[in-house]
Amino acid sequence: MPSPSERVRGLDAPAREDGSRTRVRAGLRRRHNWVQLAKFLAVGGSGYVVNLAVFALAFQAGGLHHLVAATMAFSVAVTNNFWWNRHWTFGAREGHAGFQASRFLVVSLTAFVFAAAILEMLVSVTGVPEIAAQAISIAAATPLNFVGNKMWSFGTASRGL
Repeated sequence: MPSPSERVRGLDAPAREDGSRTRVRAGLRRRHNWVQLAKFLAVGGSGYVVNLAVFALAFQAGGLHHLVAATMAFSVAVTNNFWWNRHWTFGAREGHAGFQASRFLVVSLTAFVFAAAILEMLVSVTGVPEIAAQAISIAAATPLNFVGNKMWSFGTASRGL
């Protein structure tokens, strides 16, 4: 029987969780994964600039509510990011584009909702200026976006369909 401190640290976790931890550790040691992350961040950086430019234009020049401006900015940036991630970051050109695009959109929408919640909290609760809050919210959603796209949108399962 594990001690209370072992249970708190998760040392009594089922063996399948040990396999997940081993897999994550092995993945962190592969250079290829770090190269993909760097490419994903480069694509994301360009999407980040596009997103912030569209957001600033819609919010400041267009006078739109910050959540409406964020939705417009997301819509413009996600298309660019899909193409670059599919062709360059993950090299998943042989997969079914429609299937990958659907998964990419689900992951991107999940990250968008997460970012929008952070944006709203930063603006409404803490009083952070809208453009700065948008920048912070996008950065906060990036890890969720990368893992979802690497593992699900452009993973090996998406290539066989």
